[in-house]
Amino acid sequence: MSGTGSIAEVGAPSARSRALAVLRVRSRALAVGLLPAAVAVVLVSARMTGRLAGDPWQAVTLAVCAVAAFVLLVGGIFAAVVLRASPAMTPTVPLSESAAPDLYRLVRDLADRMDVPAPSAIALTPDCDSWLEDRTHPAHRRATGRIAGGAAGAGGPESEPGAAPVLVIGSPFLWWMRVAELRAVLAPVVAGTGPSAHPDIADARGFVRGLDAAVDVGGRRFLGWIAAPARLLLRLCRVDAAEMERGVAAAASDRAQGVDYALRIAAQEQVGLAYAGWDRLLTRVALPAWRMGRWPAHLDAGVVSALTELSRRDRLADGFTSRLGERPACDLLDQPGAVDEAASLLAARLFHGGPAEAGPDWSPVDWAAYPEEVVDRKWRTEAARLLAALDALSASSSPAASTVERVLTHLTDADADALAGRLSGDLAREAVPVAAAAAGRGADALPLFPLETPRSGRDLLADHVLALVCCAAVDSAGAEPGLDWLDGPVLLVAGVRRADLAGRVLSLVEDGDSGPLRDWLAEVGVRAEKPVRLV
Repeated sequence: MSGTGSIAEVGAPSARSRALAVLRVRSRALAVGLLPAAVAVVLVSARMTGRLAGDPWQAVTLAVCAVAAFVLLVGGIFAAVVLRASPAMTPTVPLSESAAPDLYRLVRDLADRMDVPAPSAIALTPDCDSWLEDRTHPAHRRATGRIAGGAAGAGGPESEPGAAPVLVIGSPFLWWMRVAELRAVLAPVVAGTGPSAHPDIADARGFVRGLDAAVDVGGRRFLGWIAAPARLLLRLCRVDAAEMERGVAAAASDRAQGVDYALRIAAQEQVGLAYAGWDRLLTRVALPAWRMGRWPAHLDAGVVSALTELSRRDRLADGFTSRLGERPACDLLDQPGAVDEAASLLAARLFHGGPAEAGPDWSPVDWAAYPEEVVDRKWRTEAARLLAALDALSASSSPAASTVERVLTHLTDADADALAGRLSGDLAREAVPVAAAAAGRGADALPLFPLETPRSGRDLLADHVLALVCCAAVDSAGAEPGLDWLDGPVLLVAGVRRADLAGRVLSLVEDGDSGPLRDWLAEVGVRAEKPVRLV
């Protein structure tokens, strides 16, 4: 194809010049490494022809030869590390052509229209982003072979030398976007395969990725002498590499101008909306489940519900729900449910650090069972923790009753800070074995994108008091645990969400004023003196 070798055609010839500048850094580094050897060769030749006679020159020649041998040895090791170090490969859900023939057909049609090579494969990421990823590095081929159960060095077509990059698509896009919207959003991404195929750009990218991987290897294996020159070379080519990537992006955007350009503006609005809903779903809905060893098995399907709810609440999103009558992009998959489950498990690993496979202490949960198996259990676990902390602060040697009244009295009459501090300490101690278990699974099992920022002791106390009150409402007033797609666990009284509870709990925790909460309990019919069922 004409699009595989020329960047000038797509309006960004500067990308190649920047790539050549990066490669000049590599050539100069090689020249510096070979310089002592070249000087040694000259001195040895001069000695052999008799032009440098005498003992002083013999000593100089031996010293230079020793230095040259040392530099060649060190340079050879450094070059081997740069060539063999595995660049970071984003964890993704592989998507074979047999599992998504219509999606592969859509992507190939895009590539044909823009006259660029088609991506060698498609994979999904549990995030709101899409990009091209080169997986032709030898280490990637070995890793792909192990994942596929083949021999070392085996792998799919994406790992063959010279293969086009892999197209990585954000899985929330497939469930929320319509087919035409997804096509418009993917056009400039797919167009990037053209510049990526240029040999100078491919070499420059490979050099930079190798240096970046060498820095990581040097840091992890305490080989500072390898990391130091790699960092130096990265600094020398950083500006040119960044400008090269800008040129490549401009080239891809320019080539994609003629493909669904008008629709792309509206589709980008859907990208922003999807990101907002996805973030709320992860932090408010998925995180409580992950913490108790459960992972929602269909997060992407939840995105549709969350964004539909967001569209209903937000006047800026008016009219977006009318799109739902059009064909969703997940129809391009043969088994969307299985793909959603795999992406949901990967999301738990990336954002929370959960195991890579389901197990007895790490099991999936369906949305229909979420209120009972996650929300109710979360509330009762937190209520038990609150009452245990209160027992620890009590002068009595025997545990007191597990009632709301006991907490109301304590927070009205005693210090709120002592209880908050105790809770913070208990939570920190509970987190230690969890972190140790994650560390035991390897560095790649730790969360790559932590979701939650540290919270104050009073915030934690308010959450636990709220949980205790919700448990009492379920036990004595006929309330039910519920799920709000944007806010997570909620309390339903007579089938209606009660959003007025949190403020009254804050009045108790912040000001020691139990009046508003007591009024609420009386209104709903909660018996504050009745013991609460705990986990």
